[in-house]
Amino acid sequence: MCGIVGHTGPLTASDRSLTVLLDGLSRLEYRGYDSAGVALVTADGVSVTKAAGKLEHLRAELDAAPPAPATAGIGHTRWATHGGPSTVNAHPHRAGRLAVVHNGIIENFRPLRAEVEAAGRTLLSSTDTEVAAHVLDLDYARRLEAAGAGADPAVVLVESMRAVAARLEGSFALLAVTDLAPGTIVAARRSSPLVIGLGDGESFLGSDVAAFVSATRRAAEVDDDQVVLLRGGEVTVWDAEGTVVEPRTWEVTWDASAAVKGGYETFMDKEIHEQPVAVADTLRGRVDERGEIQLDEMRIDPAVLRSVDKIIVIACGTAAYAGHVAKYAIEHWCRVPVEVELAHEFRYRDPVVSEKTLTVAISQSGETMDTIQAVRHAREQGSKVLAIVNTYGSTLAREADAVLYTHAGPEVAVASTKAFLAQITACYLLGLYLAQLRGNKWPDEVADYLAHLAQMPAKIQDLLDGQEERVRALGAELADKTSFLFLGRHVGYPVALEGALKLKELAYVHAEGFAAGELKHGPIALVEEGLPVFVIVPTPRRPLLHDKVVSNIQEVRARGARTIVIAEEGDLTVEPFADDVIRVPRTPTLMWPLLTVVPLQVFAAALARAKGLDIDQPRNLAKSVTVE
Repeated sequence: MCGIVGHTGPLTASDRSLTVLLDGLSRLEYRGYDSAGVALVTADGVSVTKAAGKLEHLRAELDAAPPAPATAGIGHTRWATHGGPSTVNAHPHRAGRLAVVHNGIIENFRPLRAEVEAAGRTLLSSTDTEVAAHVLDLDYARRLEAAGAGADPAVVLVESMRAVAARLEGSFALLAVTDLAPGTIVAARRSSPLVIGLGDGESFLGSDVAAFVSATRRAAEVDDDQVVLLRGGEVTVWDAEGTVVEPRTWEVTWDASAAVKGGYETFMDKEIHEQPVAVADTLRGRVDERGEIQLDEMRIDPAVLRSVDKIIVIACGTAAYAGHVAKYAIEHWCRVPVEVELAHEFRYRDPVVSEKTLTVAISQSGETMDTIQAVRHAREQGSKVLAIVNTYGSTLAREADAVLYTHAGPEVAVASTKAFLAQITACYLLGLYLAQLRGNKWPDEVADYLAHLAQMPAKIQDLLDGQEERVRALGAELADKTSFLFLGRHVGYPVALEGALKLKELAYVHAEGFAAGELKHGPIALVEEGLPVFVIVPTPRRPLLHDKVVSNIQEVRARGARTIVIAEEGDLTVEPFADDVIRVPRTPTLMWPLLTVVPLQVFAAALARAKGLDIDQPRNLAKSVTVE
């Protein structure tokens, strides 16, 4: 949620900062937003322009009243939390000589607001951010006065930022500029993403590297409670105690072209077609010369992993469904009980966690606040934490004891597709790694599973090549339907849940996923004439599972449902009971989700397209949920 971008350059004013800000904000649109704005440090003072709605509204405001050349600037796309979507609530917010942007939620804003109002300040918006801006400006004004005429305004602002950040409760990435310190940005963060971009004679800040990857691929981390000073191309970072520290740096391995549509109609179309590569890249380089699986950053003693007696998977939304798929595989391979917990429920129910529990946190961004807070609770109880994330340097990656990166590349569309398949792939790697480490599987068994996984990218591509157009046509045909059911058993059950979620996210229709066996325990009452029901049918090589699901198809068909069956190539037993059959390549049961979810993604996008909806940015949703 929300997006931040900042730029500092030479003290010779130019249009460079505005160009960087607008480019960065456009690349951050995928995070979800309802207003946008920029603040530029010019010779005439700090110029603020903002507008409710999409970025084109901000561009129109800037075209109507072009700002003067600048030496630094900050920009923001806002997703409303405190105060509704409006221009007045949009960021940046002014306070005295400062302009401020902020991601996150400041939980103690009410007493701070009372303090600000008691100081004689008038607040124009309903936001917690404007309160923080005034708290910062009041402290800054006092420190400037005390420091005297010879003080460096930028250094004084650093001192104020550190003092104010210590008073704030909640999560924040806070950026401030002032015309008293041209060419300068001061920033701080706690539990909200913020990354530095290192350029030649210029520096950048962003909620993630997409904000500045078109300008530089050199990036640096900002840890919790650190304060950052950007001055031209110089970057200084202080820790909470005021000690200058050297940030960890890395090279971004994808370029700006990865965040454009590449000829596809939407980002989601592009990302659906990138799934073979995402799975292949997540698998690449995982096996050493001895044939043993290696994870990215394993900082957990193998003896601890051998002693684990329970695994808890913590995630939200699509990532949670990846965790449900993982449960079937890891329990089968490792004989360790696996619980899948919604992160936002986990720490409020007094979960049973101990030193012998391994907590696995799954998040595409690594910044999902519910998941971060749940992980912190698990660690307090003594659990080791392994993070499965797509974003290098993210909060989850830094706070975990071990990290397994999904190498899916940037996912721009709000509704997740390739991240889901990459997360399942990573979970399978984790399960096989643990089975290898704990001696649950012989080396040749692990090698056999890895060989099957290695075949999945080609099978996903074959599925897209052979079935995409049929599924798209089906989506257009059913665009007038207002309710859908999805049924599955075993690993098909979480696929049914994910299929229903995609349809809700993209097409705004009622959709429910059920374990097929639950149908007769109540949900079958929903079935009526013409109701579309998707059924994920297991391979006939698992006859007990397969025959049960075929019976479920007959049950709903007998009550007038339109049955849309996803079945393995060559499975003819489903045809008498299916109105539509979508064929997927033959594959082992545990690999089934990597294939069967793909037509459900394509269908949801096609139905939304037929309804004329925004596929990449569905209403009310944000890509990265960075507030709890």
